[in-house]
Amino acid sequence: MTPDTENTRAGFVAVIGAPNAGKSTLVNRMVGAKVAIVTQKVQTTRFPVRGIAMVNDAQLVLVDTPGIFRTRRRLDRAMVKAALAGAEEADVILHVIDATGWVAEKLKRPLTPAQKRSMEDDRRVMDDLKELGRPAILALNKIDEFDHLEVLPVIQELSELGIYSDIFPISASNGDGVSKLADHLSGLVPESPYLYDPEQTADLPMRLLAAEVTREKLMLRLHEELPYQLMVDTESWEERKDGSVRIQQAVIVGRENHKGMVLGKGGNSIKEIGKRAREELEAMLDRKVHLFLFVKVDERWEEKKDSYTPFGLEFDV
Repeated sequence: MTPDTENTRAGFVAVIGAPNAGKSTLVNRMVGAKVAIVTQKVQTTRFPVRGIAMVNDAQLVLVDTPGIFRTRRRLDRAMVKAALAGAEEADVILHVIDATGWVAEKLKRPLTPAQKRSMEDDRRVMDDLKELGRPAILALNKIDEFDHLEVLPVIQELSELGIYSDIFPISASNGDGVSKLADHLSGLVPESPYLYDPEQTADLPMRLLAAEVTREKLMLRLHEELPYQLMVDTESWEERKDGSVRIQQAVIVGRENHKGMVLGKGGNSIKEIGKRAREELEAMLDRKVHLFLFVKVDERWEEKKDSYTPFGLEFDV
């Protein structure tokens, strides 16, 4: 049944911010399902993922963009351009900031190198927002790590910048403040019929989401051993008569020595990664999954246009 247009709202919310600010965790929390991969390694989100959250009578289409950071390579430039484009075209801009460095600075505690980088990236996003000239909503994330009074001076400082219409202290990991933020966002999107089926949680093609699930397992398993310059390509997706699905994926790395890292001794690493990815895909698809992983070396994959177009990223940037 189509909802009454007069009583419904729908719109796009661009979720922007520095790498590891907690954007994907927040999107997953608001949607109530896993639509964006979450790891402790920066730059896990490579392309905008649209998660769909139903809040009150509003449909929030959450565009989880790549982290905005200082660019060095073609892939970096493509990711940052995608993030900024998402902000420009959205009905609402939601800027997510990791509060830990900002609070530590106020408390005159020494900052870690990661906190310093994060704050530099935060300020870069703030400059972009000033240039854009549109007020944004700020989600000050990871406030569960501090006392409320320790967070207040940071809220005051960021409020005085004049680029945020509202500031919400939240914890994406445990849900504190997220429902209040979602309620506010639901009132900002325009009156509209729903853009997607209310039962849908993402418009990401399943082949692409399956590749992201496997890439997450790779990053969680390998941690610092392997650079984030790897990709997973779902080469084939075969629906079988018994209702199961056969998925073949290529793990593409940039160097020959990275191949050994992915495979592990006696192939143990790739087997464990495949097992974890298969289990999660079976839970998501609610059916049997036959997953086959192969490792390929392609030193120039980042310089090939075909590596970008499936993810909605621009090559010529």
